[in-house]
Amino acid sequence: MTQLRVENLVVRLHGGANIVDDVSFDIAAGETFALLGESGCGKSMTALSLMRLLPDGVVNGGGAVHMDGTALFDLPERAMRDFRGGKMAMIFQEPGLSLNPVMTVGQQIAEVLALHRDLKGSGARERCIELLDQVGIPDAARRLDEYPFQLSGGMKQRVMIAMALAGSPQLLVADEPTTALDVTIQAQVLQLLRETQSRTGMAMLLITHDLGVVAENAHRVGVMYAGQIVEQATRTQLFAQPLHPYTQKLFAALPSAAHAGRALNAIPGNVPALGSIKQGCRFAARCDRAWSMCREQTPGWTLVEGQGVRCHLYGRDGIEQRALKDRKGGEDRHATGVVPVPNSHPGPLLQVEGLQVHFPIRKGILQRVVGQVKAVDGVSLTIPQQHTLALVGESGCGKTTLGKALLQLIAPTQGSIRFDGRELIGSSAYRAAMQMVFQDPYASLDPKMRVAEILEEGMSALNIGGGSSERQAHIDGLLDKCGLSRDSKWRYPHEFSGGQRQRIAIARALAVSPQLLVCDEPTSALDVSVQAQILNLLKSLQQELGLSYLFITHNLAVVEYLAQEVCVMYLGRIVERGTTEEVIRSPKHPYTQALLSAVPRMDDSGRKYVRLEGDMPSSANPPQGCHFAPRCPQAMSACMIYPEARRCSNTHSLSCHLYPDPT
Repeated sequence: MTQLRVENLVVRLHGGANIVDDVSFDIAAGETFALLGESGCGKSMTALSLMRLLPDGVVNGGGAVHMDGTALFDLPERAMRDFRGGKMAMIFQEPGLSLNPVMTVGQQIAEVLALHRDLKGSGARERCIELLDQVGIPDAARRLDEYPFQLSGGMKQRVMIAMALAGSPQLLVADEPTTALDVTIQAQVLQLLRETQSRTGMAMLLITHDLGVVAENAHRVGVMYAGQIVEQATRTQLFAQPLHPYTQKLFAALPSAAHAGRALNAIPGNVPALGSIKQGCRFAARCDRAWSMCREQTPGWTLVEGQGVRCHLYGRDGIEQRALKDRKGGEDRHATGVVPVPNSHPGPLLQVEGLQVHFPIRKGILQRVVGQVKAVDGVSLTIPQQHTLALVGESGCGKTTLGKALLQLIAPTQGSIRFDGRELIGSSAYRAAMQMVFQDPYASLDPKMRVAEILEEGMSALNIGGGSSERQAHIDGLLDKCGLSRDSKWRYPHEFSGGQRQRIAIARALAVSPQLLVCDEPTSALDVSVQAQILNLLKSLQQELGLSYLFITHNLAVVEYLAQEVCVMYLGRIVERGTTEEVIRSPKHPYTQALLSAVPRMDDSGRKYVRLEGDMPSSANPPQGCHFAPRCPQAMSACMIYPEARRCSNTHSLSCHLYPDPT
């Protein structure tokens, strides 16, 4: 039975251009329909239109939306409020901004129950606890009385899901429900949605740019570009044979071990501004198979063996087969070149031994120290020249703190950091030789400074370069290397896209000619196409400039593509390390196995999901013995003592009692 039907939906700026144009799809009860595409394609605006929650200045410009036979656009707002939150609910992309900061978790969920289930008092509280239990929040009765700021990002997202499910909706709109979450939390959230759907038969509109999430959760998929759906098919059809050049390029841009020796097929340029293209195919400017017709005529909707596509390649008899043949025969012809992975491992550039970063916990009027937060607790690692070491683990395990401690942005408590054979702790030497690319480029770039000033600031502070004219010439060269136009240096950060801002952040780090870059989740919130551009840039810079990288991430596909060695971190300590092949293909530690099992993949044959119970313990009060034991499905009595490192090979080691001591 069709739960939702969208017909020729148009959303436009008030008195302006269409930003969602002629979008049609339907979702059956118990079905998941995924809207896939880059940021700026109109996915979220489509969802807000269905809910009649469009922002000021944006209006519905036509079309119809029927929910369970009711025309939603014809309802008065009072009747729409009964639908919104009751029959249809939405999980918003950023839970931190969507939850009310001055209301407790319980009050916000109870509000939904009172409005749509007429449930109040003790009955409502019991139902709130039940909902929090369902979404996997431990100690639900206590969390009910806490405020959003007291919860982690994963917990906030689960509270949002509990609120959405409180009204027992027939349709759930999930707008990027797992963006920037750890893979373990992401797996729990998606599993919860699947279980709820199976139990209640609700329909789901899943908005995402993650092809792995689509592969594991969607029944049918609509690929959206610049306000239009350009391809629509079942999940099986789409992943077996994508038709539209845009969809093909999205697949080709995915990083993997198979692409490790060459550049990714990044999509050039950016998504055009919504409503800016009045005529022709909206993807033509970025498509290497476009011809004159693509710019002169808007392509119509064509069915190819039950798979819908909006492309001139499929508009005439016989063209379909030629297009498919071209695609299969030229899958890798657009690669931007081969980037060899260094095979030699010269002497270590960075050596870290027993590094600790502890933060004091102070209480009382006199602020006496009553404990320590052991953010980094005895980490040792080595990074050779022109080498990439990936550091992976859940949020809160100490990855970013370790990266900042290496650069002396946070004072280490104990241990040794040697760069090119010289001790760094207590010294200001080598400040220019090590730089950091931060996770959020918008937050790390001064909004009041132009790009030229941002790039010159580090050179001025470290007395690098000659006069201003010499530095400006150096800046022009940096912009060329990072794929930015030279005239962009006179613009401000807000005038750039997310991917361009990340390029500026990389250029800033390179301005002082470093030898080592600490890259802290530089691609975590980027679209797959922009991610491919940044990864290609990092790899080409490594080859050209001989850079070494400490790459902090939770994206294991990126690790497979970029890194030669991997360290897995849990609660301030390294629990497993080895070559990328050893750790990714043959993980030994139960935590590493759980991390890898949680990664959504397009081909999940033979994969068994290992669910971790609870959340990571606090580093202020770590468990006795093995820190992972309380969550480990294979824990035993020996785990009451922290295990020494065991070697599986010359390059592969781990800390786990499941493996015997080396003899």
